[in-house]
Amino acid sequence: MSDTDWNPTQYERFRDERRQPFVDLLGLVRPRPSLRIVDLGCGTGELTRLLHDRLQAAETLGLDNSRGMLERSHAFTGNGVRFDYGDLATFTPAEPYDLIFSNAALHWAPAHNELLRRLTTFLRPSGQLAVQVPANHDHPSHIIAAAVAAEEPFRSALGGYTRTASVLSPEDYAAVLDTLGYTEQHVRLQVYVHHLPSRDDVVEWVKGTLLVDYEKRMPAALFAQFLERYRQRLLPQLTDTQPYFYPFKRILFWGQR
Repeated sequence: MSDTDWNPTQYERFRDERRQPFVDLLGLVRPRPSLRIVDLGCGTGELTRLLHDRLQAAETLGLDNSRGMLERSHAFTGNGVRFDYGDLATFTPAEPYDLIFSNAALHWAPAHNELLRRLTTFLRPSGQLAVQVPANHDHPSHIIAAAVAAEEPFRSALGGYTRTASVLSPEDYAAVLDTLGYTEQHVRLQVYVHHLPSRDDVVEWVKGTLLVDYEKRMPAALFAQFLERYRQRLLPQLTDTQPYFYPFKRILFWGQR
């Protein structure tokens, strides 16, 4: 994963909608005394604080590769919680953890089979792994972003790059967990129903996530053109209703060694 300049304000425009999958993932974790936790892709740190407090952990590290997000983590530091800058794809701790937790972050990293194998080696015996990844790559909001990226002048500016999904199927995650020796597991695909004010707000949603991957790769003026072309192609594909029904699929999986 590369260093991405995320916009925390844009990302948190849909704060409540993005929070629920975290709460559901947290519900899969088995509390234990004095847990040592790492939260990979911690964002602003608000949910990392909640993770730590709910599980009454001994210590929790929040890791993120966005300095913009981490700037907001100071308010949640202390009493066993700290934050650090780093890339989850290359994260190598000095000591193992009781729980590796990651909410809406691992999908930015490639090769999930190998990534999960690496992360598993950082768990203590009987350690837990809890992950949530978006799986909405077949929705027009994602498909059209790749289609616009393939148009000129964007294609040349991006060097032919288009965002491809690294997320596996639920059954593949179950197979990986089994192969890695997780004796218990829970894997599910869940559809989260979001009622946005209008279809235009789908653009605002992806501006805070998916489109960041394109924005960082082109000049600001060209990205403004990209965004306008994206809007032109996307909105006719969406029903013009208020509120707008936006189904968002996510995969949640948990395993214990």
